[in-house]
Amino acid sequence: MSAASMPGPMPVLFLGHGSPMNAIEDNAWRRAWQALGRRLPRPKAILCISAHWETQGVYVGSAEKPDTIHDFRGFPKALFDVRYPAPGSPELAHRVAELVTSPRVHLDSHRGLDHGVWSVLQPMFPEADIPVVPLSLSSLQPGAWHYDLARQLDPLRDEGVLVVGSGNIVHNLRYWRLGQTEPLDWAQRFDEDIAERIAEGHHEGMMGYETLGPDALLAIPTPEHYLPLLYALGLQRDEDSVEFINADVVGPISMRSVLIGMPA
Repeated sequence: MSAASMPGPMPVLFLGHGSPMNAIEDNAWRRAWQALGRRLPRPKAILCISAHWETQGVYVGSAEKPDTIHDFRGFPKALFDVRYPAPGSPELAHRVAELVTSPRVHLDSHRGLDHGVWSVLQPMFPEADIPVVPLSLSSLQPGAWHYDLARQLDPLRDEGVLVVGSGNIVHNLRYWRLGQTEPLDWAQRFDEDIAERIAEGHHEGMMGYETLGPDALLAIPTPEHYLPLLYALGLQRDEDSVEFINADVVGPISMRSVLIGMPA
């Protein structure tokens, strides 16, 4: 089904992106993203909130041809060779700045696409022919602030824009060990707790994640990977369905993704 033929609003996504190697490795997570790309209605444009663009204040990328940013080190050359040449959309960037009345959104005409953006979009939309616009995270702000910002973006869903949050519900690399496959107990518990809250529509507790107990403090040592989830939840409407994808926890990382508002 194309965006033009799809009745109703665009769905919303939160994607647990994990390692940037998922962009080029053949694994179950990447295959799930590929399948998701085939299921989704084709967007007119994509607005992506990534864990890997933190700013003081809020910025939206307005470049016409955003660069592919390789914001990591220690990975194989094949990963650095990846390019995701999707066009930008100054029009969408200006629309975001227009919709968000508080706080003020600043335009950044030089910002490219970091790996939190392209590592998930490349498997989903490999042709790179859909305009992509990044939106920064003012990560020092509390969860409710991000949730409220996201709610101001709601009209985009009726304008053919796919909003994607890219991060991880659980992300604590201090506990990562090479070769880990089994979940750490606290990581599994917190991932399941958040999944239950999402399924039941209990958003308020997730905004104040710092109050959710010792598992939360281990799961979210810094907020930047968790906050993109709140953008997806802030855009959820009362009638929207919720579907989980890649509901796996590997060591101290949750790969769980959330698809909101996909028509049956």
